[in-house]
Amino acid sequence: MNTITDSLRRQRRPDQRLLAATLRRALQLLFKPMAHPRIGIATQRRWQEALARTNPGARGAPHHDMEAGGVRCRVYQPESADATVLYLHGGAYITGSPSTHHGLTSHLARHSQARVVVPDYRLAPEHPCPAAIEDAVAVYRALLDQGTDPAQLALAGDSAGGGLAVATLQALKQANLPLPAAMFLISPWVDLTLTRLFDTDRDVMLSQAWLADAARAYGGDHPERPQCSPINGDLAGLPPVLIQAGGDEILLNDSHRLARAVRDASGQIHLQVHPQRWHDFQLHAGLLADADLALHGAADFLRHHFRSPDIPAPEQTPP
Repeated sequence: MNTITDSLRRQRRPDQRLLAATLRRALQLLFKPMAHPRIGIATQRRWQEALARTNPGARGAPHHDMEAGGVRCRVYQPESADATVLYLHGGAYITGSPSTHHGLTSHLARHSQARVVVPDYRLAPEHPCPAAIEDAVAVYRALLDQGTDPAQLALAGDSAGGGLAVATLQALKQANLPLPAAMFLISPWVDLTLTRLFDTDRDVMLSQAWLADAARAYGGDHPERPQCSPINGDLAGLPPVLIQAGGDEILLNDSHRLARAVRDASGQIHLQVHPQRWHDFQLHAGLLADADLALHGAADFLRHHFRSPDIPAPEQTPP
């Protein structure tokens, strides 16, 4: 099913309601107990890799590996791709990889008909902040050096990868590099101090204990600094941003706060909150109609903001 109409029809089917309930329960039983400080990080990483194999990849989005800026990347390349998305995976900065996000990123590539580049950036605690930012900037620079037009380039990410995308954009501004045409964020984690979490018992993936442990591993004694918590950094002059979040997730306030802060900085930002959906539900693209519909909307947003080379980019706010 390739159209938004098909996805809407699937949403209304009883089997989709049953599937959503089944996925929610599976995450509650199989993911959340393992995403906990009492479980060793190596075990967490292996378990998440195993769980990710249940998420189907998209047809029509073949992939290969490449190196860019010294960073290994997974690349999804639809045959008619004419734009590029640099996608930064989630995992609280301590877990995750291109493989754990294969379902999401391959479907994003298919929906957007864009090349999606997913760096295997360095993780904490082995490599605390700003290692992940350095890797993301290195890949971005390499894409520019390879001839990628910023007008046909977007930055995206989910959860910690969403926060990393914002921190990367701030680093690009400081380096006076050309900015991408748009940004797509899924449930971005932009405040590692955890002082304004959404108070919900309905989050079936994340716990405050796990987030706090990851924040210490990545941010050390100063998680409030803008590199770790980009909500505290310069948010002026960003390209248009789309945020998607679930209504039942502990990080929902981060999405609302980021949207307000970008608007206060005179930026363009759209926030979509999906009721009764959990953190990173887009990982279930290809199974869950809501996930397909969300990524279809994100693809439309990105395609709308990719510019032809002969159209000048908007002025950027000087760093």
